[in-house]
Amino acid sequence: MNPDIGQLHSYPFEKLETLKAGIKPPASLPHIALSIGEPQHPPPGFICEELLTHLHTLANYPSTRGSEPLRTALATWVANRFQLPESSIDPEKHVLPVNGTREALFAFAQAVVDRSSSPVVVMPNPFYQIYEGAALLAGAQPWYLNTLAENDFIPDFESVPERIWKRCQLLYLCSPGNPSGAVINNETLSNLIHLARKHDFILAADECYSEIYADENNPPIGLLQAAAQLGNNDYQQCVVFHSLSKRSNVPGLRSGFIAGDAEILAQFLHYRTYHGCAMPLPTQNASIKAWQNEAHVRVNRASYRENFDAVLPILNQCMSVAQPDASFYLWPKTTIDDVTFARELYSQQNVTVLPGSFLSRKSDGCNPGSHHVRMALVAPVEECVEAAQRIRKFFDTL
Repeated sequence: MNPDIGQLHSYPFEKLETLKAGIKPPASLPHIALSIGEPQHPPPGFICEELLTHLHTLANYPSTRGSEPLRTALATWVANRFQLPESSIDPEKHVLPVNGTREALFAFAQAVVDRSSSPVVVMPNPFYQIYEGAALLAGAQPWYLNTLAENDFIPDFESVPERIWKRCQLLYLCSPGNPSGAVINNETLSNLIHLARKHDFILAADECYSEIYADENNPPIGLLQAAAQLGNNDYQQCVVFHSLSKRSNVPGLRSGFIAGDAEILAQFLHYRTYHGCAMPLPTQNASIKAWQNEAHVRVNRASYRENFDAVLPILNQCMSVAQPDASFYLWPKTTIDDVTFARELYSQQNVTVLPGSFLSRKSDGCNPGSHHVRMALVAPVEECVEAAQRIRKFFDTL
């Protein structure tokens, strides 16, 4: 067995199931899960229809690099969404379909990290646990950057010692952030691009929450957008990861893409031809339709705004919580230990939230997820309101 497997931590949801084991919440209260970021709105009908229409293509092997119409749809979407220079995203060079960002974020580190040179992979803390697992199994040392309230939940990149930047081969970014929803601004992204050029590392930006935002006229900036504004129209050392899971309410479709530096993507494609991860043709065709349609995404955003508008006035009566810049999460501070909070809330009110310390590691003298819980407002608004009311009742017992 790969000895690095022994370094992997239990996944947050495994820890959550262990925490809840043996507890019997009130049978009179239906369970409400705010713990997992799985959209509960129905998938758009036109995506399902496109899948059905192309089921006959299951008789054909798909190409790892995806069909030309799919690559064109991906290139067109990312160029339009992030206002990239015309023709700077070539469907033949700058985009590659992947089976969801989780698969790609993990595989990317395996392809780009040189384990022979004492590598470091820098990542936010708290974080999507795939970043850490990818780093460890690629033979790299994770370096955790705490995201704290005093920094508006943006990693403190200036705190990284020069010796770490010299060893850094890969920096995972997550903007909008999971779990905070914080958006990294253009100035910070520009500084990171300069830093990547100086120290020769790759910026891998997980932007899977980029299409869930509050202000319809102010979408979050992306890494490629920042690169283009610097004149880096080849997107050197910059790659971004996007997914239909959150944007289009189809997490089960397992469809996304990676875009950016053509030389890096060429090597990643070479790796993927051995990885055995070609996207099925029905999924490719359904994905084309999804990326070409923005109407359902606007409806999606409106639904999440409705959830925030309904829930926040209730929760603000009992806890410190604010609407994030983007994403569908709340990241409130708890007055008691986050693990105790989650266990007792489930025990008394049959509402599940995720302890923040399950999403982070102790670093620089603290666990930045401690005394926070993550709440995913993905259910219908009535269910979210019911959950908020139960949380307010729970506070009465503290």
